[in-house]
Amino acid sequence: MTTLRSRQAGLPGTFQRIWAASAVSSLGDGIYYSALPLLALTLTRNPVIFGVMEAVTLLPWLLFGLIGGALVDRWDRRRTMAIADLCRGALLVIATIAVAGGVLDIGVLIAVGFLLGIGGVLFDTAAMAYVPELLDRDPDALNRANSRLQGTQRALDGFAGPPAGSLLFTLSRAVPFAVDAVSFLFSALVIRSLPARPKKPARPRTPLLAEAWAGARYLFHHKVLLGLALRPAVGNFAFCGIGAVLALYAHNTLHLGTAGYGTFLTAEAIGGLGGTFAAGWTASRLGTGGTLTLTAVVEAASLLFVGLSANAFYAAGGFAVLGAAMGATMTLGPSVRQAIVPDELMGRVGAASRLTALSAGPFGALVGGWLAHVAGTRSPFLAGSGILLVMAVLTAPMTSNRRIDAAMAEAEGRRVSAPGDAAAAVEAGTRSAAAEDVPTPSA
Repeated sequence: MTTLRSRQAGLPGTFQRIWAASAVSSLGDGIYYSALPLLALTLTRNPVIFGVMEAVTLLPWLLFGLIGGALVDRWDRRRTMAIADLCRGALLVIATIAVAGGVLDIGVLIAVGFLLGIGGVLFDTAAMAYVPELLDRDPDALNRANSRLQGTQRALDGFAGPPAGSLLFTLSRAVPFAVDAVSFLFSALVIRSLPARPKKPARPRTPLLAEAWAGARYLFHHKVLLGLALRPAVGNFAFCGIGAVLALYAHNTLHLGTAGYGTFLTAEAIGGLGGTFAAGWTASRLGTGGTLTLTAVVEAASLLFVGLSANAFYAAGGFAVLGAAMGATMTLGPSVRQAIVPDELMGRVGAASRLTALSAGPFGALVGGWLAHVAGTRSPFLAGSGILLVMAVLTAPMTSNRRIDAAMAEAEGRRVSAPGDAAAAVEAGTRSAAAEDVPTPSA
């Protein structure tokens, strides 16, 4: 059975600095994303424009995600994170001045969102690759680190940030954006203070696009990584389907008002916060693969329960359970990926995984809206539950305890016995034909 065994007594002090930077950034993000639509409402009431604003948050990943991963694997990751946050902070300083001066129009606001998204691609990809490098890919340390990062993000981005953003916006339109700018600048300074990692040996450069595709190929040829990528991809299809009609479902079917709807939404966040901290405990008893299978089934069952709920109280309880299962999945899945992917491919594989997860969401939103139109607002929940159950059955063998054990053992052997072989394999373009379908990196 897969358990995440620790080689270290605790998380190093350098991680605490990353945690602090992430906490401040999450609070700033929560403030920014709650104030952004309020500012947009003062500039336009066109729903198409609001759709464009939502789309630009995904476009950077769709357009530059794979390339960003390849660049992160070429560049120093600590420096990449610091520069990305410094640029995002500077951009928001300019936006704050424009808002205060009354010269910011909706087109500039959309452009700012797009540029912030590009910075997010580079920062998030570099962070996904830097944390396992910092923690020596110790599975237990990664699990605890991701639990803290996810829990802090949910608490500050989901709970504290939105009401703070709304309150600050009532004081001045520019204040929320100034606060987010300060959070980025603080994060950049903290990350810049981290000790430099040992310089990696120079490798012959291949075309950037070829390097980017190497990460995608590695992901799709690795059974465990593919299973971990399919979970959020299929999940986003289902969750975006219900997200598209959630307000209608809450209003028309559950008969919730505006205040009740806001309270209803916090149920999932509360459950998610608990799930992130319970993930390690559950994995120590069921194994990582067993826990991931359990959370997949729980997600399907809870979505069905929400769709059949007779009132808002039961539906909120179902959402809390759904959030807990999602929180555990989002803690354990990245920990496994960070532990088994070779360092020189981490940025590219992480970017390919994120892109795979995001790509299905817009289609799910369209299907969910159509289903609600033709079959009622409960139908996206029922259909989503069925989709998640099928996904759980299909991915369970791919992320079983046995497969994760084998992948962990192969990664540990690669690091301990021949640390230089992985890089050589990347340049040679070789791939292992191991019985457990755990490939050697290829570029």
